[in-house]
Amino acid sequence: QVQLQACGGGLVQAGNSLRLSCTVSGRTYGSKPMGWFRQAPGKEREFVAAISGGGLRTYYADSVKGRFTISKNNARNTVYLQMNSLKPEDTAVYYCAAASSERQLALPRGYDYWGQGTLVTVSS
Repeated sequence: QVQLQACGGGLVQAGNSLRLSCTVSGRTYGSKPMGWFRQAPGKEREFVAAISGGGLRTYYADSVKGRFTISKNNARNTVYLQMNSLKPEDTAVYYCAAASSERQLALPRGYDYWGQGTLVTVSS
């Protein structure tokens, strides 16, 4: 059984930063590709960022490129999402997910396990 625990969400003002963390437990998914998605009220879940198993390759949605940084610490089975210059449109529940391959990291179906989500609210 693989479990993902995300944390770090909260309420911030526009322009400020937050760092989300997601720890993986169970099996050996800690060194697998990981991703972050988000879902705003009334909208579909959308891709934010992903990282390869070894951490050498990263992928970003155009809307967050240059502001967000994904990283991972395989020794701690943890993936991070550093979010800078936050905007009100970044407000959403953020989900981390673990994949078994890099084939479809921009799509929800590319992932095997999901965390419970952490709410990020950015006020203007």
